[in-house]
Amino acid sequence: MPAKTLILGIETSCDETAAAVVRRDSEGGAILSNVVFSQLEEHAAYGGVVPEIAARAHVEVLDGLIRQALDDAGLELRDLDAIAATSGPGLIGGLIVGLMTAKAIAATSSKPLYAINHLEGHALTARLTNGLDFPYLLLLVSGGHTQMVFVRGVGDYQRWGTTIDDALGEAFDKTAKLLGLAYPGGPAVEKAASAGDGRRFDLPTPLRGESRLDFSFSGLKTAVRQTAERNAPLDETDINDICASFQTAIVETLTERVGRALDRFHREIGAMGETPQLVVAGGVAANAAIRAALETLCGKHGFGFVAPPLHLCTDNAVMIAWAAAERMAAGLEADSLETAPRPRWPLDTLSATVIGHGKRGAKA
Repeated sequence: MPAKTLILGIETSCDETAAAVVRRDSEGGAILSNVVFSQLEEHAAYGGVVPEIAARAHVEVLDGLIRQALDDAGLELRDLDAIAATSGPGLIGGLIVGLMTAKAIAATSSKPLYAINHLEGHALTARLTNGLDFPYLLLLVSGGHTQMVFVRGVGDYQRWGTTIDDALGEAFDKTAKLLGLAYPGGPAVEKAASAGDGRRFDLPTPLRGESRLDFSFSGLKTAVRQTAERNAPLDETDINDICASFQTAIVETLTERVGRALDRFHREIGAMGETPQLVVAGGVAANAAIRAALETLCGKHGFGFVAPPLHLCTDNAVMIAWAAAERMAAGLEADSLETAPRPRWPLDTLSATVIGHGKRGAKA
């Protein structure tokens, strides 16, 4: 690997189209450009992401975003050392757009291609932003994923827990839709919760007391629906209180579940001479109440708390480019131009299949 590497990253796994250029050298990494096109307006009327609309939007804007990312970095294609794109998990239409574009660029410029697991991008971002050393724990909370992962090294991940039904971000979106709030649901629910009474409604904290480290949010979502039906018609105060109670239940659930994971880390891994670290990534990590609760929890358990900047917690191409740079530095081989997109792609391929694990037939 050269002393300095320049990587173009492409991200099209869901409803953000993104391109970025990242540099990695002996002193760490730097973001040279980061361009993101959000499709919120295209999907807002449907209360969720429509795969066909998302794929068309990626096609329409991706070439221009790549050009902008190169211009912002002051580079041309010939200056790059590799091309990286999200290859999964995600919506198959979007993955095809991004990966095929990356393949075309790699082939015509004779650059190596890195087909990146979207989850690995999240898992490694803290090494770019915070210079974090291995190993550490990762809590990934997003629209499609809720997982607790032990990150041992590049390409070396052990899933300690996953959702057995809905992802946390999905629960936020569906709660918002049920209550007539705007899409995306996470920010809308958080805003309403800030004006509500989080103790008015007694909502469940799923899997409390269970030794396994999995998550469940389907029952909580059902309880929200039943609460709304019992109190209909809802006024603004009712909606705010339901959102606040929902968020309180989420915070209590995460605190209990993650606390068990921190205890397991102490038992099995130990501090290894350094303060152990919990990294929180994914779009739901933008929720201020969740971040505050987890930071407090880490303090009680002797853990450091790391959350990348909010714009790098949501989907972006910086994390894809950085994951490729990390793989290059670790001596891992580039991918074939025959590589196919994988809508289901677990980060840990050795753990048993669980709903939410990311294998075909289960939620990614």
